[in-house]
Amino acid sequence: MRIGIVCYPTFGGSGVLATELGKALADKGHQVHFITYQQPVRLNEFNANIFYHEVRVATYPLFDYPPYETVLSSTMVDVIMNNHLDLLHVHYAIPHASAAYMAKKIIETQGRRIPVITTLHGTDITLVGRDKTFAPVVSFSINESDGITAVSQNLRDETYKIFDIRKEIHVIHNFVDVNRFQKKPIDAFRKVIAPNGEKILLHASNFRAVKRVEDVVRVFAEVNKYIPGKLLFVGDGPDRPAAENLCRDLGLCDHMRFVGKQEQMEEILAVADLFLLTSEYESFGLAALEAMAAGVPVISTNVGGLPEININGKTGFLSKLGDVADMSRHAIEILRDPNVLNKFKANAAEQAKKFDIHNIVPQYEAMYNQFL
Repeated sequence: MRIGIVCYPTFGGSGVLATELGKALADKGHQVHFITYQQPVRLNEFNANIFYHEVRVATYPLFDYPPYETVLSSTMVDVIMNNHLDLLHVHYAIPHASAAYMAKKIIETQGRRIPVITTLHGTDITLVGRDKTFAPVVSFSINESDGITAVSQNLRDETYKIFDIRKEIHVIHNFVDVNRFQKKPIDAFRKVIAPNGEKILLHASNFRAVKRVEDVVRVFAEVNKYIPGKLLFVGDGPDRPAAENLCRDLGLCDHMRFVGKQEQMEEILAVADLFLLTSEYESFGLAALEAMAAGVPVISTNVGGLPEININGKTGFLSKLGDVADMSRHAIEILRDPNVLNKFKANAAEQAKKFDIHNIVPQYEAMYNQFL
């Protein structure tokens, strides 16, 4: 198949999933064309079946806000016609699904048909979609898609609750390349972070308010009273300064490292003992799944799609939103006993196999074939 993939090219879950899906499809022999405003961060290896088309938005004095959606639609039309695409797969409702609808209609005037599959990822429904200025467009563009998928059962339910969707939404879970995360820990790397054998706790996110990163600091502060540890923060975003200030207030700066955005998460996860995810909402929790694929237990909130992957008392623990005391208690329970820690590590790795890329990608291929 010749497949166009439209996504945000960032470190966020939707961009990561879209890029990894495209790479997996290319490995299976499909021709994949990425259409976005800059090269996706995970698109860092050459593959003869992968093509990248940049959406270039010109600036004019007339425009206070460059018309990205219009240029995106035009770029889609150009790529579809000149590369004979069979199908468009757009990730995130705004503005990709609405731009795809416009491109589809333009293509029809030229005697061609292009099916559009829209994958919903989370905040396009639960945050952006709730904004009344976007809601009519979100609802319309989803209903006008040929096929609709959601990355978790929870997100599917939320979409039906928020919007008047008259089509079937298929749940195709996020996935992880388990083999990629089967890395042996680099002893020298671990010794630099934890020179005295401390336990290494990890959080990775885009540091937005929904991630509640200050709760991560508070959980670590409590754990560190009983079990010597180090906390790694991976990523960056608007709430990073608040987390840094809190670590200074609590006198924990010598025990914490902010390492910024990192592409090679598998190397970092290989040395971690526990992953902390204190989010207010996660449509799925891809960061948690990647941790589990590396054999790292997860302490998380029980929100959104997280209970669909993190099994309470087996792969980690689930706590109520904001319950720092409960999360701390469970973290100590896992880290205190090496035998308990190893059991949780093994369970996490086994659970991640259910979401392995080789199990999930064929579900997308089957959906594509349904509309071709």
